[in-house]
Amino acid sequence: MAVKPIRVAIEPEVLPPGQRARERHGARLFDDHNLDLLSHVLDDWFRIPGTSFRFGIDGIVGLIPGIGDILGGLASSIIVLAAWFRGVPYVTILRMVANVGIEVGVGMIPFVGDWFDIAWKANRRNYALLERSLNRPRKNEWGDWLFLVGLTAVMLLLAVLPLLLMGWIAVHIFHDLMGIEIHFKH
Repeated sequence: MAVKPIRVAIEPEVLPPGQRARERHGARLFDDHNLDLLSHVLDDWFRIPGTSFRFGIDGIVGLIPGIGDILGGLASSIIVLAAWFRGVPYVTILRMVANVGIEVGVGMIPFVGDWFDIAWKANRRNYALLERSLNRPRKNEWGDWLFLVGLTAVMLLLAVLPLLLMGWIAVHIFHDLMGIEIHFKH
């Protein structure tokens, strides 16, 4: 019995002028169909019968104490990496990283974080950002910058408020328990 050789058709690829290498490789490796499917599987693959409530593998993995949200964040980073490979502007990539960071950070809070993780749907958000960025000119990114400025302000506030609260508690403890008064000069 003779073995027939396998013939593979090779199609040439014509790239638009000025396309960078990371964009060229990323377009093949991370195509729209695969990324849409990944975001769907991670965020809304399952539906509770009789409702419109959907959740994905990310929400289930997030239930594993300690490591679940980290694993979910690693899976979510695939879409962010794809955005970088496909030439998405850096401000949009930063916004995508912020979406994943919010999901992972809040997701680590017991019970509340698991519900937030299911509701936030960072992967669907990031896929929508990727699509929007690739389907429109690069000049209108004010929404992304505004989001990042707002997020930075909130993060700074969240970092400063606990310090102020601890200082206020310390002043009152010293005053009430030890009779020491602490005054700050203006």
